[in-house]
Amino acid sequence: MAPLRLVFLGSDAIALPLLNWLAGAGRVDAQVVAVFTQPDKPVGRGQKVQPNAIKTWALERGLPVLQPEKLMPDVRDRLANLQPDVSLVMAYGHILRDEFIQTPRLGTLNLHTSLLPKYRGASPIQTAVASGDVETGVSLMRIVRKLDAGPVADVERVGIGSLDTALDVEAKLGAACVPLVARALPPLANGTLAFVEQDETRATFCRKLEKDDGALDFAAPARAIAARINGLFPWPACSIDLNGQPVKLGLADTVAATAGRGPGATGGIPGTVLGADADGLLVHAGDGVVRLRRLQRPGGKMLPAAEFLRGFSVTPGTAIPSRPMPPLVCSTPFAVKRSG
Repeated sequence: MAPLRLVFLGSDAIALPLLNWLAGAGRVDAQVVAVFTQPDKPVGRGQKVQPNAIKTWALERGLPVLQPEKLMPDVRDRLANLQPDVSLVMAYGHILRDEFIQTPRLGTLNLHTSLLPKYRGASPIQTAVASGDVETGVSLMRIVRKLDAGPVADVERVGIGSLDTALDVEAKLGAACVPLVARALPPLANGTLAFVEQDETRATFCRKLEKDDGALDFAAPARAIAARINGLFPWPACSIDLNGQPVKLGLADTVAATAGRGPGATGGIPGTVLGADADGLLVHAGDGVVRLRRLQRPGGKMLPAAEFLRGFSVTPGTAIPSRPMPPLVCSTPFAVKRSG
């Protein structure tokens, strides 16, 4: 049987482990014949226009690269000319029209980084970590016009550790795409890949993140604060006002609470600095103590707390102001942009 002619649509480096596997020596079940990705954009402090990681990957292998601003009818014709058996989408950044979805012989599939129907929407990785989940995964689904609502063929689960940031979990999910797609290709080719409709009653939604989402309310439970910090790193990143300076946070966990005095003592005012231990700056939360393990001062680097505190003195009893934490999850789609 000839390998499936696969067109990949994506714009984020999370897909590179899968693409490298698809392009590996001896691959006989699928062949990437072209890549669709977002137009080149300015990046970094210098705002120099550069190709994204997916375009770079494709050009290194001599593959056709298409970067339409919009998916107009002529773009659908260019897809049809590639004679694809299947299109595979992951973090592309365009809404696909029905005629575009239906062009490949076997349809268009999507790799969504959550265990659907949980966390449909724009920020499933960050939301899973920020919500304190211990597990997430990748779902292989058939694309329909409704947001992330298509039937699911298979999932690959990954664990979320207490010190995993969204960046760590993203790497796990990128790797998890390989066994998921490897299982799916043979039955897809022979017509036996089964899809199961999602349970709409269990659907939850997450939205595009904004800078204001990095606010922290220290009256919240310690575990919720730590999860929020880890889930929103590296962007938009949680930050606090410490000694009158904005300090960005990169990693947190909690310490066991104890009665009376000591590093994990309970009963303090939320947002009050207790002191520090070998691993981080200790701050009272609503029901315990959150440990800030990585911090970054303006113009500096993200540092382990011990190194940060050598150059930034914080006195026990210092009060860190709280700010309301905007919700990240909703039972219905976020229909409008949340105002700050």
